[in-house]
Amino acid sequence: MTPRLSLSELFPDIHPTWILAEDGDLIVVDKPAGLSTHAPEAERIDDMVTRLRAFLRGRGDAEAYLGIHQRLDRDTSGVLLFTRRREANAAVARQFEGRTVQKTYVAAVSGFGDRPPRGTLRHRLVPAPGGAMRALAETGGAREDRAAKREDRAAKREDRAASGVLAITRYRLLERRGDRALLELRPETGRTHQLRVQLAAIGLPIAGDPLYGGPEAPRLLLHAAELRLDHPATGAAATFRSQLPAVFEAWLAAAPADPYAGGVAAVERAMREAAERRYGIARARDTTALRLVHGAGDGLPSVSVDLYGEHLVVSLFGAGEGEPGAPPRDLVLDAAHRLGAKGVYLKARPKHASVIVDARREEFAPRHAVRGEDAPEEFTVLEHGLPFKVRLGDGLSTGIFLDQRENRRRVRELARGARVLNLFAYTGAFTVAAVAGGARESVTVDVSRGVVAWARDNLAAIGADPAAHVVVEADVFPWLKAAAQSDRRFDLVVLDPPSFATTKKSRFSAASDFGALAALAFRVLAPGGRLLACTNHRGIARARFRRHLHEAAREAGCDVVQMKDLPDPVDFPSEPGAESHLKSVLASVGAPSARAREGAPPARAGKAAPPAKAAPFAKAGKAAPFAKAAPPARAAKAPAARGARRGPAAPARTTRRGAR
Repeated sequence: MTPRLSLSELFPDIHPTWILAEDGDLIVVDKPAGLSTHAPEAERIDDMVTRLRAFLRGRGDAEAYLGIHQRLDRDTSGVLLFTRRREANAAVARQFEGRTVQKTYVAAVSGFGDRPPRGTLRHRLVPAPGGAMRALAETGGAREDRAAKREDRAAKREDRAASGVLAITRYRLLERRGDRALLELRPETGRTHQLRVQLAAIGLPIAGDPLYGGPEAPRLLLHAAELRLDHPATGAAATFRSQLPAVFEAWLAAAPADPYAGGVAAVERAMREAAERRYGIARARDTTALRLVHGAGDGLPSVSVDLYGEHLVVSLFGAGEGEPGAPPRDLVLDAAHRLGAKGVYLKARPKHASVIVDARREEFAPRHAVRGEDAPEEFTVLEHGLPFKVRLGDGLSTGIFLDQRENRRRVRELARGARVLNLFAYTGAFTVAAVAGGARESVTVDVSRGVVAWARDNLAAIGADPAAHVVVEADVFPWLKAAAQSDRRFDLVVLDPPSFATTKKSRFSAASDFGALAALAFRVLAPGGRLLACTNHRGIARARFRRHLHEAAREAGCDVVQMKDLPDPVDFPSEPGAESHLKSVLASVGAPSARAREGAPPARAGKAAPPAKAAPFAKAGKAAPFAKAAPPARAAKAPAARGARRGPAAPARTTRRGAR
């Protein structure tokens, strides 16, 4: 029988295996990639210093003192040293500042060619745009070690007076296979991004380093392998080593690895490593729903694992069970269950969403947990402290799209005193965030009667006034046309449509119809308003999405004063070398353009939209009136199916959401 573990064990402050050495003066850890040494923001809890202090306090050390003398980039792994007593600081600081500490790194590069197997890199580093650095080669470029040694002292004296800061790194070829190589690096100076920028300057950017043009890799392949210094108490030489992560060997071999070939134990290990990267979300204690595994971005292609309280939802994407490329169902489910969840639910998402006629069928979304215990039919999860009702066994979707968590936080921050419009609102999560942020009034629009009732329940849970925060059952296109003709204007509009949607009389595709939809949304923006536009259609690149929005604004006569790309939450990492599945843009508009003033009547702030019956997507040249709000007493029906982004199908309509 598999041991039952508490899910809290997925997120310990420090894994015991990270501690390489510890005594009364020093503690040395093996920092994983993706973990910052020390976050500058006071509210952050997911950096190494904060976590290590929490670990020490948990062991009974009330002071938990840590002296910081060394930093590693967030995406660099390996040896990281701290002092444990203030009295040890002076001796350690002298060695770091005097450059007598010997630091050894390993980096993976491609295209090494016929370069010498060892040498010295000398550059002047200057800041570059985007937080990067730029390397200016010293006269003569790379030099022989013996000559470099004679000039080091003179160069150091000139360091501050010259343009930029001097960076010196010695390299040695460790291993080479074909075009790929591992290099040992020993920096003589400690500059920002020194190793990364110097290697990029000689045409060898580190694998997995998009900032400096490195080739694709699962992560930044830079590892702090060894640290040597004199112990601050005894003066004896001390060496601390970290084993090279397996990902370096896998990349060097250039062989396509099957992440599922290692069986349940290997998949469980990959899931736990992915969970570790979510520490900051899970331990914040105000969020109980998040993504633990996001497909290839976490090394497990075609699989996602979401945490809802004490239960997990595993989604399998693509080919059917047993077909080439399909993840092994039972293996993945067994690995997920070993994480310690009370129960595991399954969502099977075919490659072509059009094959889903009823998303509540057992073959796609079993109603009961496939491992462990069932969750309650409906229960509440928290997101940044806000409550949302979820249903894990009711179709492909659960009631909340977890990839929009940070966008909802932004809406909450922007909503104070605003009139907010939430389109394709599903269960109203964006509206809940807006109301919590102090929105003056809101309108929530979705075509599905079931999710309209669900949205009303979510708003009632936070005490929203139904007179000020209206929920409408309507198709969005005709509703927007009627809103524009009625001069209704909003300060903040949220536009997050499905990738595909179908009603009895019309179809919507984000690939072909998003521009027209966005133009309608821009027309109901008040001067100075903002449009949050999103798409998870994988066929729409970010640059194309921005073009759609610019063209839509021009068509609507809006002057866009800012268009800002918004990042995804950290629990939705992109596949290496691929663009994020979710594209989110916040567009801010200024005063109406001359075209808008000539072609449209002036906006009347605060004018209410008259209710009317729901209508299908508008046909050319015909605008539908406003739709009426669904009556509060009506029982909720199953929400409309929207693939991986929506719930099960309502009898009269089918809408589909791209996979999330």
